[in-house]
Amino acid sequence: MRNSYLKCGFEDNGVGVSDECKKRIFNKSFGKNVDLGLFLIREILEMAEMAIHECGELGHGVRFEITIPAGYCK
Repeated sequence: MRNSYLKCGFEDNGVGVSDECKKRIFNKSFGKNVDLGLFLIREILEMAEMAIHECGELGHGVRFEITIPAGYCK
């Protein structure tokens, strides 16, 4: 299966993330607590050839999707 993958989603029912913040949410030191949080998660996933992005709607909570290559899924 060429280009096969699995998407794993995590979501909440909070206020969500604006489109402007979505552009920066995985940047180092972004956020109120200025820690590595999502930046570090993205870096670790990239080392494993995985990806993460936020695809929720503002006003309806956040939704993070992790894309996992087919070789990791059995």
